[in-house]
Amino acid sequence: MSKIRIRFAPSPTGYMHIGNFRTALYGYLFAKKNNGDFILRIEDTDQKREVADALEKLIAIINWAGFEYCEGVYFEDGKIIEKGNFGPYTQSKRLEIYKKYALQLIEKEKAYYCFCTPERLEEMRQNQLVQKQAPMYDQCCLKLSSEEIKKRLENGEKYVIRQKINTKGSTIFNDLIRGKVEIKNELLDDQILLKSDGYPTYNFANVIDDHLMEISHVFRGEEYVSSTPKYIQLYENFGWQVPEVAHLPLLLNPDKSKLSKRQGDVAVEDYIKKGYLKEAIINFVAMLGWNPGEGSTQEIFTLEELVDKFDLAHVHKAGAVFDIKKLDWINSQWIKKLDFEDLFARTLPYYEKFLKTLPSPLTPLPNTGEKDSRSYLKKILTVERDRLQNLSEVGESNQFFFKDTNFDKELLRWKDMSDDDLKKSLEKSLAVLENITDENWTRENLEKILMEKAGENRGELLWPLRATLTGEKKSPSPFECAWVLGKEETLSRLKNAIGKI
Repeated sequence: MSKIRIRFAPSPTGYMHIGNFRTALYGYLFAKKNNGDFILRIEDTDQKREVADALEKLIAIINWAGFEYCEGVYFEDGKIIEKGNFGPYTQSKRLEIYKKYALQLIEKEKAYYCFCTPERLEEMRQNQLVQKQAPMYDQCCLKLSSEEIKKRLENGEKYVIRQKINTKGSTIFNDLIRGKVEIKNELLDDQILLKSDGYPTYNFANVIDDHLMEISHVFRGEEYVSSTPKYIQLYENFGWQVPEVAHLPLLLNPDKSKLSKRQGDVAVEDYIKKGYLKEAIINFVAMLGWNPGEGSTQEIFTLEELVDKFDLAHVHKAGAVFDIKKLDWINSQWIKKLDFEDLFARTLPYYEKFLKTLPSPLTPLPNTGEKDSRSYLKKILTVERDRLQNLSEVGESNQFFFKDTNFDKELLRWKDMSDDDLKKSLEKSLAVLENITDENWTRENLEKILMEKAGENRGELLWPLRATLTGEKKSPSPFECAWVLGKEETLSRLKNAIGKI
């Protein structure tokens, strides 16, 4: 295989798991860096677990991420279609192909019919557990004569086709991440290749498909290391070349258990809904088990930079901890990095969602002096941008920009201010701000003028002003708040506070 060909082969059984997304990302990065092909194949052999619309959603996530693929399954104009010279790319459309190769293995005496009932298999399993043995098939049907097999087939008995494992010696293979791996063949089970419904198991279909589609490198999770010898035996039984393989480290919860929904969200869709940027999610997932190496301290990467720097030699063997605080930090860096208009366009749906939670619609927003509420929202985003960790926070932390403030008079005091001192401070702010024209009502001018008037004891003027405008202990500066609220609303809030003292 001269050309590098990488496939991503998800199952349409639900959401896009972060682990699957990382597999797709690493495969994409490796293919692009080596001028190879990236292919989307759908492994839908588990028909019972298939979820409606899951396929469309999987494709949507791949497209959203920008993982361009050159062949496979596409969703275009409301239809699922396939493109490429190695199709079908959906396993449920390849059943005759799998049956053909399963029968070839039977002819080679590398596979056999198994007529065992589920009840017998469960009884066998329980007995093995009682005897503290690893549950595996006891090769009962391997002992059947050809005459008995023929008779059972003619009688229409249900069967599966099992791989006849060579249990002698060990299987040694090179993992592109782990190096030399050796597994004793006696630990291997006679796995099912073809189920009674005619569908292949994942373990069989992926070998057949990878060979026929000329896949050169296989990326999969660490949990498949122990199954790799079975796959290698299948390749050898057919006389096929074994592709290169890379087993990616497990994703772990902070307590080092395997990443699961019990301890938090595990679907890419969940993080998109929460307002994490595409760039941040890709950046974060890339570093779950990989680093740029060579002493590099770079942590923020574009997809193009990841393609350039990605190297399997820098993928870790140990599990990678999913640290939500790290994701928050990376997301905040991308929020600061994005073009403002692009960021605003992405933020707008979250603002609109927040506005719907308020008692009455605020479009256009009242008392701001703004004809266009979008212009007002842009001002808010300008102020919020450096403090945001994800887009869903917009509006929530600074609700005073959207509704009247309810404050406790005690909050307005700077240290041990008396009522008289507090009133004088607010009146001073009111007088200063009343003299600033609408044209000069800019963040820069407001800061310059108020800082000059505050003198050395800045807190005495600025704290009461900020608390009056926001009603919060923590908030943006009084200059930013006054600029966003506009002159009319700022003066109104000051007069209201003075009247209550």
